[in-house]
Amino acid sequence: MNGRAAIFFAVAGLGLFAGWGRAQSESAAAVLSVTGDVRSPVQLRAEELAKMPRETVWVQEEDGTKVQYEGVPLREVLARAGAPLGKELRGKALATYVLAKARDGYQVVFGLAEVDASFANETILVADKRDGKALFGYQGPFRLVCPNDKAGARSVRMLETLEIVRLSK
Repeated sequence: MNGRAAIFFAVAGLGLFAGWGRAQSESAAAVLSVTGDVRSPVQLRAEELAKMPRETVWVQEEDGTKVQYEGVPLREVLARAGAPLGKELRGKALATYVLAKARDGYQVVFGLAEVDASFANETILVADKRDGKALFGYQGPFRLVCPNDKAGARSVRMLETLEIVRLSK
């Protein structure tokens, strides 16, 4: 290897390590925002989510392998922000939806009743672990996981914001 190549690889290696450090600090500073038509908008850090009630689900990948995700039920996250759930989810409140937004601009919608245990028997997780390890790169730091969906399109990777929107017509 000549001198130029050695210098290039040394500099490239430093760039990789610098990028790795940035990814580590971004993960540590990760925040999930719950905004919109809620009593108490919140910003939950990874440490706070880790202390909330947790569940585990299994999801079958396209190649047939099973993957385990661990996280907080979406209803628990929304309840923390004061979203209308349980006895409050009646009448006009039933026209409320959750807009899940990812860092890359991807968005999906859930009716609030889909999340509420008194209406639907659906588990939707705000996952922070896959197979026992923190979500990596483009997976996280948070991911919405819908294990009973037939297609994984509503499992939002790089989840950053849950916006609660109450329609008023």
